[in-house]
Amino acid sequence: MNKFILITTIAVLILNSCSSITEEHQHDHDKVPEVEPIAFTMYSEKSEIFVEFKPLVVGNTSKFAAHFTVLGEKFLPLTDGSVTVSLIVNGNVIKQSAAKPSVPGIYSLELTPKTAGTGKLVFDIVTKSFTDQIVIEDVKVYADEKAMLTERTQENANSDISYLKEQAWKVEFANAPVSKQSFSNIIKTNGQILSAPGDEMMVIAKASGTVLFSGRKTIIGSEVTAGTNLFTVTGADIAEGNIDAKYKDAKANYEKAKLDYERASELLKDQIVSQRDFQQTKLVFDNAQTAFNAIAKNHSAKGQAVLANISGYVKNIFITEGQFVEAGTPLATISKNKKLILQANVSQKYFNNLSTITSANFKTTESETVYSTAQLNGKIISYGRSATAHSPFIPVTFEIDNTRNLIPGSVAEVYLKSIPIPSALVLPVTSLLEEQGNFFVYVQTGGESFQKREVEIGASDGILVQLLSGVVEGERVVTKGAYQIKLATATGTLPAHGHEH
Repeated sequence: MNKFILITTIAVLILNSCSSITEEHQHDHDKVPEVEPIAFTMYSEKSEIFVEFKPLVVGNTSKFAAHFTVLGEKFLPLTDGSVTVSLIVNGNVIKQSAAKPSVPGIYSLELTPKTAGTGKLVFDIVTKSFTDQIVIEDVKVYADEKAMLTERTQENANSDISYLKEQAWKVEFANAPVSKQSFSNIIKTNGQILSAPGDEMMVIAKASGTVLFSGRKTIIGSEVTAGTNLFTVTGADIAEGNIDAKYKDAKANYEKAKLDYERASELLKDQIVSQRDFQQTKLVFDNAQTAFNAIAKNHSAKGQAVLANISGYVKNIFITEGQFVEAGTPLATISKNKKLILQANVSQKYFNNLSTITSANFKTTESETVYSTAQLNGKIISYGRSATAHSPFIPVTFEIDNTRNLIPGSVAEVYLKSIPIPSALVLPVTSLLEEQGNFFVYVQTGGESFQKREVEIGASDGILVQLLSGVVEGERVVTKGAYQIKLATATGTLPAHGHEH
């Protein structure tokens, strides 16, 4: 009896197991394939749209997660204004509008198609500052779910990197299509920013004595105008070479010579003195007057004032307050700071290319900003014909406007532009990531999808770099924010896709 019960129990378990397997197998066959959402990324001159939605089926409501980015120097989310989406199929139009984004940059929209066929989606953007329209062509609307499922099945996951718009909007981010344009062979070297000839003037002491500073204007970097009092040279208690004593002597000599001249003029009328004696008296008077005026100019009870001879900035001060100086001693330098010299030092191996140099880009050690001589009204004024005994390099000299507060004396990294390269494939230097001597860029394959590509580069002018391989013309490359994508990928902080569809 016990054996019968045991056998029966085992048989029941086996039957239940088979039934469960059959049911699970049946469920696998009946399971509806999951359909990937459709995604489009489109650009206009003003905006970028990245939109995701489930395939459009007549009678079914499809929700749109439409991400709008305002293009410019910074790719920022669209935070105000209305968006209208229109679906046009065979002349039939349905539309829906959203007055504002559900979250900054993302507009929640939905449509329920009524007509099957191939049409287009039109997104109209209206803000306070601009209007725009983006059209997505060849959008298919299915007659029913069966037709849709027959054509579309779940796509296999690819190896692209996901970097969401919500992440990109929080950092400095931008992308641009790789394009062909005129470029130049580059000679990269170093150089220096110098003051242009005639742009600086030396302020010197007109007399010997002790130097006193005038105040706030006698500080390096101070802006001064012509005639500004910078220093005062005073005799103080100095026994010899006293400017005050010289002033008194010159004044006394002048006054005596003046009286002698006036007296001789009266005697000449009565022919009491000869013309020769009168001319001698006049010569003594003229010399005394000149000597006195030279000392009396800018002289006061405090001493002799030393004035700025041009308008500009105090570049250097060569003395300390209270220091004794001789007449002719340099006291300071004033620079107009309007014109500068960029002098590049070029290796002798490029001597034959010097005549082809037309312009240059450069950046100083104080900043990462790259300047262009063309933008600074620059022109090449000379290049050396030989090296000197003091340097193996050949100088190439540009004159530029100092409109960017460049500092004379700064060391510069210089990119000399020489022989043109027609139709070169280029992208901004900021796009590059360097890893162990190899260079990579992030190529945008979709609104939130990127591929890391190794590229071979050619010449660089500090702003643009020539691409030799790795990316083709028209592909969009991340120009700002590539490092943030790399960090997010390396740390595994890329969030799961959370958009509403």
